[in-house]
Amino acid sequence: MIRQNLHTHSIYCDGKDIIEEMVCEAVRKGFTILGFSGHGPCAVDDCAMSESGLEKYIRDVHAVQEKYRDKIHIFLGIEEDMMQRIPSKDPYDYVIGSKHFVKLNGQVKSIDYSEAVSREIVEMYNGDFLRFAQDYYADISRMAEFDEVDIIGHLDLLTKFNEDESFISFHDPAYLSFAEECIDILTGAGKILEVNTGAIARGYRRMPYPEKQLLSYIHEKGGKILLSSDCHDRMMLDCFYRESLELIRKCGFTSMMYLTEGGFQEAPLDEFR
Repeated sequence: MIRQNLHTHSIYCDGKDIIEEMVCEAVRKGFTILGFSGHGPCAVDDCAMSESGLEKYIRDVHAVQEKYRDKIHIFLGIEEDMMQRIPSKDPYDYVIGSKHFVKLNGQVKSIDYSEAVSREIVEMYNGDFLRFAQDYYADISRMAEFDEVDIIGHLDLLTKFNEDESFISFHDPAYLSFAEECIDILTGAGKILEVNTGAIARGYRRMPYPEKQLLSYIHEKGGKILLSSDCHDRMMLDCFYRESLELIRKCGFTSMMYLTEGGFQEAPLDEFR
């Protein structure tokens, strides 16, 4: 059986735990695959790793790879923000590409910081969430051309504070057209889209990204997915996994992707837990 998380943060960015603490908890919870994905250095991101911290992070991950090699498969990854791409995929086993910020009228705002900041962003678009969504998804689509990126992180992060649909209806045709066009481009480029439970762990949402209508569309388009907890606290490493696997099945998927030393492979959904 496969139990995997490739979206994992530590004290080197905005996580709560040291690298080895996270590994020990993963082993205790029965994970077979654990990938670390600290926030890569980014000038506008206060949570990102520093250059010196990045060097220590890499050393620490390599150390636990060796120490725990007989208990769990550990991979070195990084989460790059679109605002500052990493110079090379080396030395990473995989890269998560994400969009956390929007820049408009000379201002940089964090998309997922708070509901209040999200409303400030919409006001920067003259109160038009659809214009924001159009720009957001058009920008994420550009990661189809980012050769280093394997996984697209939290595809519809702009809806973090929209579960009550106070910003936009998830069924709005215009909104769906922007998101679906983005999915078409990313899946066409072979990018893996993650089902991300991180906002549930931190009490902001009740359901994972992407919203189930978009997840069903990813399946219809033949897109590849994997399940991650976007873990910032080792006690939440498997947050909402059982429920998410059921949601993934209901959306039509029969398989998911997992990482091996030879790269990403696909396995039947029944092999995941």
